[in-house]
Amino acid sequence: MCRGMREEKLANPYAKWLRAAVLGMAVVAGVPALAGGVDELPQQIRDELYNPNMIDPMQPIGESAYRDWKAKNPPPWTIGYASSYAGNTWRADVMKRLQDEIIPKWKKLGLIKDVIITQSNLNDSTQIQQMRQLVDQGVDAIIVCCSNPTALNQTVQYAHERGVPVFSGIGYLTSPYAVNSSANFVAGGVQMGEWMAKEIGGKGNILVVEGIPGASASDSQNVGILKALEKYPDIKVAGQVAGMWTDQIAQAEIQKWLATNPGELNGIIIQSASELGGLRALKQSGRDMVPLTIGGELGALCYWRKNPEYVSAAIQAWPPGDDFEFSWNIMMRTLQGQGPKVQSILTKPQLLTFEQLSKVLDENCNEDSDGWYNVGIESWAGKDYLDQFFLHPADPEKYDPASHGK
Repeated sequence: MCRGMREEKLANPYAKWLRAAVLGMAVVAGVPALAGGVDELPQQIRDELYNPNMIDPMQPIGESAYRDWKAKNPPPWTIGYASSYAGNTWRADVMKRLQDEIIPKWKKLGLIKDVIITQSNLNDSTQIQQMRQLVDQGVDAIIVCCSNPTALNQTVQYAHERGVPVFSGIGYLTSPYAVNSSANFVAGGVQMGEWMAKEIGGKGNILVVEGIPGASASDSQNVGILKALEKYPDIKVAGQVAGMWTDQIAQAEIQKWLATNPGELNGIIIQSASELGGLRALKQSGRDMVPLTIGGELGALCYWRKNPEYVSAAIQAWPPGDDFEFSWNIMMRTLQGQGPKVQSILTKPQLLTFEQLSKVLDENCNEDSDGWYNVGIESWAGKDYLDQFFLHPADPEKYDPASHGK
């Protein structure tokens, strides 16, 4: 269970609903039952991404509240983006995709009028206030990112009651009125943990660097990492620190930990976007460059490109531009009345091999680059893939605004 839930479940008005949702995954013949809506998905997707043994138990996977819903206003729509943080390279890449590609594209299609962006700097109360203001200003939908899974629930209901759906990208909200999208982060964490275990030969001391504790995406990955490492009795988690998904913070926290823990260290499992900070901390410590999980930061990928034997692969758990566009496309389909089947639409992390990397970066790359590698929206969660999650699937880019409400 995520930290945010532990801290707020007694005061949270949704606590009863949350407990019921978890209990709804009843065990029959030793196999937890899937919630309604998931059984409409293809079997392969259910097995890979909604397996009750490989999913955060708080991840909402019931029927979507928007199965029979359509936007109250015709397009062009005004969208609110209530961002919770702007202080890392991941968020910068999201903004780049949004402003350089998504907004111009959907304005040209005649389907959006404007996108209003707010920033709360990890303050839940500020984000709640900003979301309510967006609703009162008349936006047609709101996207949030990487937020506390429970703190926004009353505000999500406030928006829903006024005809404004809330879409949580890259993590989940536990409100029944939210539509969530991301990779399955528990599965991603398991992948990271198992990869590291094999990388170090199944034994040694590991430092685990979380993202932002209390954010569902961070907590889910951490659960998966620790779940994987439990299978390796000769691997010890020597320490855990919070990198806050920010290179500078991760570097400082790792340096402090290394300075006070002089014992042997065999690997670092770190949530992106912090791996560049992790590499810098190792270099400056004078210690061996032990294996470190690399995500999508170009600077870290460049280090691997110049040192091919450093690690065997990189794990893409949340390519920023692709992840945000994933959520955006779900939002546009929902506004058009396509009817999402489930509360959480999930995809799976992808492994990047050195052969693939060498086609993206050459040896003249910049190890200090704060840019990001994106696998591409069609590879991450393309149109055909999303069709499987909607009751009335259609290409959202071909929607005729004149048909709205007919």
